[in-house]
Amino acid sequence: MARVKLTDLVLRDAHQSLFATRMVTSDMLPIADTLDKVGYWALEAWGGATFDSAIRFLNEDPWERLKKLKAALPNTKIMMLLRGQNLLGYRHYADDVVAKFVETAAKDGVDVFRIFDALNDPRNFQAATNAAKKTGKHIQAAISYATTPFHTIEKYVELAKEYAAVGADSLCIKDMSGLLKPYEGYNLVKALKKAVDIPIEIHSHATTGMSVATLVKCAEAGADILDTVISSLAMGTSHSPTETMVEIFKGTEYDTGLDINLLLEIAAYFREVRKNYKKFESSFLGADTRILVSQVPGGMLSNLEGQLKEQGASDKIDAVLKEIAVVQKDFGYPPLVTPSSQIVGTQAVFNVLFGRYNKLTGESIDLLAGKYGACPAPKNPEAVKKALEALKLEKEITHRPADDIPNEYEKLKEEAKKILGTDTVTVEDVLTYAMFPKVAPDFFKKRSQGPVKFTPEVVTPAPAPVPTPAPVPSNQPAKYVVNVNGADYTVVVSPAGVGVSAGPAVQAPAGSSPAPVPTPAPAPVQAAPSGAGTVISAPVAGTIIRYAVGEGTQVVSGTTVIIIESMKMELEIKATAAGKIHFLVSAGTQVASQQPIAEIQ
Repeated sequence: MARVKLTDLVLRDAHQSLFATRMVTSDMLPIADTLDKVGYWALEAWGGATFDSAIRFLNEDPWERLKKLKAALPNTKIMMLLRGQNLLGYRHYADDVVAKFVETAAKDGVDVFRIFDALNDPRNFQAATNAAKKTGKHIQAAISYATTPFHTIEKYVELAKEYAAVGADSLCIKDMSGLLKPYEGYNLVKALKKAVDIPIEIHSHATTGMSVATLVKCAEAGADILDTVISSLAMGTSHSPTETMVEIFKGTEYDTGLDINLLLEIAAYFREVRKNYKKFESSFLGADTRILVSQVPGGMLSNLEGQLKEQGASDKIDAVLKEIAVVQKDFGYPPLVTPSSQIVGTQAVFNVLFGRYNKLTGESIDLLAGKYGACPAPKNPEAVKKALEALKLEKEITHRPADDIPNEYEKLKEEAKKILGTDTVTVEDVLTYAMFPKVAPDFFKKRSQGPVKFTPEVVTPAPAPVPTPAPVPSNQPAKYVVNVNGADYTVVVSPAGVGVSAGPAVQAPAGSSPAPVPTPAPAPVQAAPSGAGTVISAPVAGTIIRYAVGEGTQVVSGTTVIIIESMKMELEIKATAAGKIHFLVSAGTQVASQQPIAEIQ
């Protein structure tokens, strides 16, 4: 019997880390039979960002992916990554939604639920763990690893005991940034093996260049299972190569017993598949030792690159990486993993652009106020004060945050019926809507067109002539789709003095015509300021989510008037003067940084 077992992450975390979670199911199924013969402990194939990416970018139903993979992998356990009370979204859900999600995922094909909480707050495991127990599936509790004064071996041992006591079948050390050093990993595993009598799995990204050595030392300390990725999708911000680990342990007491020839066949297949996604590749492909200080997870690095490009601030990446360390400390040292990594990272961007905590995102406010749970350490009192003032609270929340959320599944079900225009709705569609209510309606409309299809880029001798764009009224931004290094971007050129913003263009489903460039909706979309009032401009590039007050409302300075979504976080835009508010853009409009969005007269 093999001393060390392997879980391969090729169907989930590998492409999430290396090329923005873009792999489609049709690129997974042809090699499934071979994957199923290897003898992995499990294949991680669902959860994390795959659900979001499937409906947002791939026009693919994530539930159908799960069912197809389950049918194609009858002999191998399918693992999913579940964010505790957050499930796969960016907020806490009511307990009834958590229970329904876990029940449905188990029915459709999940065998191992790797459950974690970004803050390592055991209370946020409660609902998901209870639901998973009822399904009879394997429950793996994951501890988010960080290196701060408040993350010690003693603290990790304490957490491990708590998770074992509530019924975890195994334990995972989730090192999302490649911070776990070999000898520290050895000491940690030794301590955990003494404290709990359940298998221990090690998950360590290759970002900092230490992961292979770390996995070896953890195995020597008694780790039972190691996370790896087939070599053609390994290293960089991904993980250690499966074949490398198999060969390192071969002939030793840690021998995995896996067939290197099967693995080489799988590697060859994904080497070709990877060519389909070249335009999504992260530029962080080597060892980035800056992460030893910033602690940014692998998947977050490419995200930050794109966000800064969108804000016209690509040159500020180093400043943002330094600021992340400051924000993490001020926010109570949360481990940097979804969603806390996105919250801390976006706040760091805003701090660099606008000054420290001059603009707090809605999610930063909630984290500081305790709405995500208990952080490991005390927070910056001044930042907390700003958050509490924004929420009109007297003190931080100290109880389980989900206790404040009433059951919501039936309400979400009725909303999903209205969106779909049907009297009945599947559980899967209700849950898809619940996870991403802003994205799901558009996905439901386009789902019948089928998933997008990616193919290797074709090198042409010379670029085609650029068509002359149609004239655009001088008071309205012009929108173009341009191709940069093989990737399409929607570029918004605003009126003189306003600025330019760019973001990825939407890929059309396979076999369909390219999507037309969006045109402005009827007034008040992109209306020009009258010049007779005080103009409110968008501080960042983003999307107008909603008005916070009605058109023509009398407001005073400091009133929240518009909510913008930028970098996946929500930002309140406040009135800068007193008077009647007139909106210059409609909800759903993409706006450039410094573009006029409202006027107060």
